[in-house]
Amino acid sequence: MGRPRTFDTDQAVSTAATLFAAYGYEGTSVDDLVTATGIHRGSLYKVFASKRSLHLTALRNHLDHEIHPATAAIATFTDPAQALTTAIASYDNGPAAGLLLLAAAERAPHDPEVAALVAEGITALEDALRPSHGDAAPQLASTVLGARLRLRAQPTDSPKEH
Repeated sequence: MGRPRTFDTDQAVSTAATLFAAYGYEGTSVDDLVTATGIHRGSLYKVFASKRSLHLTALRNHLDHEIHPATAAIATFTDPAQALTTAIASYDNGPAAGLLLLAAAERAPHDPEVAALVAEGITALEDALRPSHGDAAPQLASTVLGARLRLRAQPTDSPKEH
């Protein structure tokens, strides 16, 4: 009989999501994940099977706990200005979209499961903007996500050390 798990799986996924959102899939090593989560490599692989599986779990968690709640709030507004202000606040000033955008650029072109999760997140934003912006919702969603991408392209003062 194996030893009982001594770590919180949800916390490990949250920590991994933070790393993936900050540094991308390729920029986050298994050693980074082990160090940040405090989980031994063997335990990490036993629970998540692979770095890719942990990334998919983190992305799914990101959609369920950040993207979908943000888009639900956006969808409550029929006034275009309120909906847009809420979308910008949710995506530009909040955690929503960071992991989604990196997954879209880095992994979706090569990984159909990541592509499906990214599409779900983008569609959720488009659907949330539809009550206030009608047929212009997809273009507005692209504008919101593009603005977030531009913010991500700005250099940071705290590069990760390897």
